[in-house]
Amino acid sequence: MSIDSMIDGIIGREGGYVNHKDDTGGETMFGITAAVARANGYNGAMRDMPRASAIDIYRRQYFEKPGFAAVAVISPAIAEELFDTGVNMGVAYPRRWLQEWLNALNRGGKDYADIAEDGVIGPGTVGALGRLIAVRGRAAAESALLKGLNCSQGARYLDLARNRTANESFLFGWMANRVGLA
Repeated sequence: MSIDSMIDGIIGREGGYVNHKDDTGGETMFGITAAVARANGYNGAMRDMPRASAIDIYRRQYFEKPGFAAVAVISPAIAEELFDTGVNMGVAYPRRWLQEWLNALNRGGKDYADIAEDGVIGPGTVGALGRLIAVRGRAAAESALLKGLNCSQGARYLDLARNRTANESFLFGWMANRVGLA
């Protein structure tokens, strides 16, 4: 899967202009918050933000900068999951979860060495992903890792709803449309 098709999928799930009263992120266009748009140089009305601006922000801020592009070289399916989760709840969570799951899936270091769980996707993280796939086979490794990532994502959504009742407005949609997509 290409980054362009991943972005199209995100924009399809996020939709157009939204300004939901329960969303602490405020108004969004194509899923991009006003704060993120401003930080990336867009200063117009959110309703008027061009799709091309959203595409550029998604590519740079949510795919390249957090290291998901490097993951995509090894596993487009895993990169797609990380990208989608990062768009919805910030890139810090999926980066760290990837590292946690890679360490948990290495059979106590027998398949490959543990990596730092620092949220930085670099050669160590990408190498561990490659080793997991080499040892377990692509289909099995991706399936297990995607399930693990989705478990962590679902647990985070539940915590968000429990800790802020207004987030219950979004919980059903998050679970129905974000968990288990890849």
